[in-house]
Amino acid sequence: MPPLLVLCAGFFVPGMNPKYKFNLFQINYSISKVAMKNIEMIDVDSKNISKYGVYCVRDPEHEGYQAKLDWCKKRFAEGLKLKFLYSTTENKPIGFIEYVPGEHAWRGVDAKGYTLIHCILIMLNKYKKKGNGTLLLKECLKDAKDEKTNGVAVVTRKGTWMAGNDLFLKNGFEVVDQAPPDFELLVRKFKKNAPLPKFKGEWGKKISKYGKSLSIIYSGQCPYIAKSIIEIIETAKKKYGLKPKVIELKTYKEAQAAPSPFAIFSMIYNGKLVADHPISNTRFINIMNKEMKE
Repeated sequence: MPPLLVLCAGFFVPGMNPKYKFNLFQINYSISKVAMKNIEMIDVDSKNISKYGVYCVRDPEHEGYQAKLDWCKKRFAEGLKLKFLYSTTENKPIGFIEYVPGEHAWRGVDAKGYTLIHCILIMLNKYKKKGNGTLLLKECLKDAKDEKTNGVAVVTRKGTWMAGNDLFLKNGFEVVDQAPPDFELLVRKFKKNAPLPKFKGEWGKKISKYGKSLSIIYSGQCPYIAKSIIEIIETAKKKYGLKPKVIELKTYKEAQAAPSPFAIFSMIYNGKLVADHPISNTRFINIMNKEMKE
């Protein structure tokens, strides 16, 4: 086929074989069809997770890789669903969604009867804003309906680290609860009369039980945490003369009782929540320098 040098609603170059006449709609349709063929939805479970690995950290030598792998293997028995959008041309996942039955949520929420989304992410910019996030979300919605749940819930925030609410609002979710500083609980209900999910609350009471020491509360649900904790512990000892109390959340019940809505990482110092999501060692130093001045 001759090279396509002109793109218009319909074109035909004189001297070209008539069978090579195309229009723009046909070209775009063909490209989209090929793109869809090159993207697969993969159900990751206990049998194939060693093959596909964990999404956010791809290097098996990374400190958090094995922790996340072990965490997933234990959670599959509790209803964890992990789905990858997989590029067959690049031979790697381009996005993922992770969700669980609400009663087994690793967030500071009461979402019994619902499906709770932990994470949804499209990593590379070239795959963003092309419907891939919606594709993952619809897969979750379908599973939740098939399992006859009350609906799907998710914790979002306006700040860093977690997904914003845009994708969910566009897909029929509504905000039903809020928690400081900027967390929102969204839900798409399937059953009109079902009770709404809500944040667990009582954050101040939960924070106070850790006292004045430097406390780090974490779980293996996020693979980024392990490396930063190692660095933070070392910095706390050498730079500030502090020996942090490090508490691992080992069950969903412990996570739901955590001192922040995100649950799987919290840092408390001098009776105050100073970090409510995973932070780098540099960010830890900035936080502590500020706290030491107060």
